[in-house]
Amino acid sequence: MQSTGTTPTHCPYCALQCGMNLTPVEGGTVEVSERADFPVNRGALCGKGRAAAAVLAPGARLTSPLVRSADGALVPAGWEEALDRIAGNLERTRARYGADALGVFGGGGLTNEKAYTLGKFARVVLGTSQIDYNGRFCMSSAAAAGTRAFGLDRGLPFPLEDIPRTGCVILVGSNPAETMPPSLRYFSELRENGGTLIVVDPRRTRTAEQADLHLAPRPGTDLALALGMLHLVVAEGRVDAAYVEERTSGWEEARAAAMAHWPEYVERITGVSVPELREAVRLFCAPEAAMVLTARGPEQQAKGTDTVGAWINLCLATGRAGRPLSGYGCLTGQGNGQGGREHGQKADQLPGYRKLTDPAARRHVAEVWGVDPDALPGPGRSAYELLDALGTDVRSLLVMGSNPVVSAPRAAHVEERLRSLDFLAVCDVVLSETAELADVVLPVTQWAEETGTTTSLEGRVLLRRRALTPPDGVRGDLDVLHGLAGRLGVEKGFPTDPEEVFEELRRASAGGPADYSGIDYRRLTEENGVFWPCPAPTGADTADAADTDRNACTGRDTPTGDDTGTGSGGGTGAGAETGLPTAPHPGTPRLFLDRFATDDGRARFVPVAHRPSAEEPDDEYPVLLTTGRVVAQYQSGAQTRRVAELNAAAPGPFVELHPRLAARLGAAEGDPLAVVSRRGRAVAPARITTGIRPDTVFMPFHWPGEGRANTLTNPALDPTSRMPEFKVCAVRVETVTS
Repeated sequence: MQSTGTTPTHCPYCALQCGMNLTPVEGGTVEVSERADFPVNRGALCGKGRAAAAVLAPGARLTSPLVRSADGALVPAGWEEALDRIAGNLERTRARYGADALGVFGGGGLTNEKAYTLGKFARVVLGTSQIDYNGRFCMSSAAAAGTRAFGLDRGLPFPLEDIPRTGCVILVGSNPAETMPPSLRYFSELRENGGTLIVVDPRRTRTAEQADLHLAPRPGTDLALALGMLHLVVAEGRVDAAYVEERTSGWEEARAAAMAHWPEYVERITGVSVPELREAVRLFCAPEAAMVLTARGPEQQAKGTDTVGAWINLCLATGRAGRPLSGYGCLTGQGNGQGGREHGQKADQLPGYRKLTDPAARRHVAEVWGVDPDALPGPGRSAYELLDALGTDVRSLLVMGSNPVVSAPRAAHVEERLRSLDFLAVCDVVLSETAELADVVLPVTQWAEETGTTTSLEGRVLLRRRALTPPDGVRGDLDVLHGLAGRLGVEKGFPTDPEEVFEELRRASAGGPADYSGIDYRRLTEENGVFWPCPAPTGADTADAADTDRNACTGRDTPTGDDTGTGSGGGTGAGAETGLPTAPHPGTPRLFLDRFATDDGRARFVPVAHRPSAEEPDDEYPVLLTTGRVVAQYQSGAQTRRVAELNAAAPGPFVELHPRLAARLGAAEGDPLAVVSRRGRAVAPARITTGIRPDTVFMPFHWPGEGRANTLTNPALDPTSRMPEFKVCAVRVETVTS
């Protein structure tokens, strides 16, 4: 059975969440077409989005639960048997080893409803603290730095539509031409409008080719680069002293730290010349408004939080934050990377972006859940630390929407830890490399077969709509959690209707930093999404002072996002004087225009200093490896590698290297090369280009097997965000003889 008519919805892939239309066709799938009414992509779709329906086709996806038989094979089974087996094993593990022997690993592609319910399931049903998700590998360093500086983390504190209207953008460690192609138009329009684009990347990517200035630092030195630019801002008298005095704190300490990074010293560290540094500072400071946008390049480092903090310091010193068309932002990667960490599947957080260690937050969420606050477990391990503990402290694991066999750092070790578990259950659309190791695999619905919300990189909450009835034998993740909760003794509190879950999420988030309480499915349908924070309206006689303070912190906005705004975003409308309920909160497209979300309303400078990467080159491993994505594949490739059109465009891994390094190795284009680190060995064909530094090689991370890039990567963790150092490690490169 299938739905009829065309359904407006959003892409299942990256955090742009591009609008698309889905029309059911014969064969149980849908046809994807442009949806011009959604303002982010304005009808444009990348190849992944256009081909998204291919994974719905029979043969590409799972349609029956699988259980591990006595002879070790995965064989089809009924849903009741599969759920019974999962619940029974979880209960036995808990009885023998305690609740924290149970682990839960989620994903940044889960809808808000699923992420919320998964966190609740872990803490209320299982009673475990051991829950985290693959979004820890995405933008956790940017989140930590943003919270530290501004008191609040939202990927972009302004909508994408502001980018073409600013004067200069520094894009650090991001390649949107390949990772989110429909967004490239914003940077093209910036230049068409007379603005400038500076790209910081050790590779001359398709995005860097569009830049007015391309800086190619040595991998792992983005922190020094930002400090060198701030040094020049001070030395050249470009500090916005009035802004610093009025809207920030901690400047003198940050200034002193930056002044220890003089240009010639930074040139030696980064390989970026002093004239290039000066030109970057000139371009950034010349216009009235400017932005810095970071992505995984500077963030996926063992010093990622400090690195992002240095770029934020540059924005603050020049008055480029909390002002129209200016600010620091992070280009979130995963489809619901923003919402996924806001509502409770992260090890240290409760819904609404509340801290698990905050007694008031625990009381509020516990009341919504109908449990004793003291019964909620405390913070657990971060993602890599959780995976590293498998088979020892954590004996049974439930994975939902993630494929760590391919995506985790030191992936061979993670695969070994997964194999050592007493029990592994995986919920996925396809038989991923992680699912292949499971004792039970549950086939779950995809984006076109379910309704739910996501939150884009702009902080815009969106409604994905069901367009298609899933095949027989496939259930939703909410159904899975409902079934498991009932079997584990919790009969209520785990509904299967996503709108019912969202209504509870609204209450749980109310008053928190990520307040969704003023958002409902009707508004999301009528308004094409709503930016958080969006508190529920209240009458003036009962208005919550905390809401008023919070809205003043986050900025003033009219519903249309006018630059000048009309108020704090909370107490406007007739109800402010009459005592009647106010008009619905319009949402907050632009944060921090009035004050920052800190106690005193000031942004905080944080003094930081350059330090080496966790693993620097030496005689045995003399080359640097950096990793990333290609345009035709997505994340671990579990879905995109099942699409013929995308595989034709990007059929497998490769090693990108400079001609000088290739000459030293005696390697020609297409020759197999072995890249070896202290953690393992990967083999892939050579791709020779002058668009990469001679001391660096690049590998995309979408593939398993012998070309798995994450076999090589370093799990050294940032001390604040617990982000692994994916973006830089020491390797040697060898030719492979047959």
